[in-house]
Amino acid sequence: MANPRFPIRNETDRQRAIAILQRIDLAEGKTWCLHDEARSDAQNRRMWAMLRDISQQVEWYGRKLDDESWKHVFSAAVQQQDAVPGINGGFVVLGVSTRKQSKKWFNEMFLVMEAFAAERGVKFTTRDYWEGAA
Repeated sequence: MANPRFPIRNETDRQRAIAILQRIDLAEGKTWCLHDEARSDAQNRRMWAMLRDISQQVEWYGRKLDDESWKHVFSAAVQQQDAVPGINGGFVVLGVSTRKQSKKWFNEMFLVMEAFAAERGVKFTTRDYWEGAA
């Protein structure tokens, strides 16, 4: 049997998954994994639009950060990450990639970004473009 991969969004999908599991030959040594759906393309577009607006409108401790740097700031806030001293000085945030984060994780990041932006008077210029991305 091929290694099936499909979203589970309703009872029919759940029954399909159960049927596949019941047919597995336990002697084959399979590994089963269930995970949250990855971010959508709409969420990705929303993130970059929000990051662009924030990077253009916010000065952070006397510096303007680029979109990518802001992505690290917000993902670190959501992940509650730690920073360690760097090899050549400074600090390194122990990172997390946003590429494989779930839709739920992205929704948490959007809440953090929106609260941060509201506190600093950021106007999102493309809200109508990404409003439905949740």
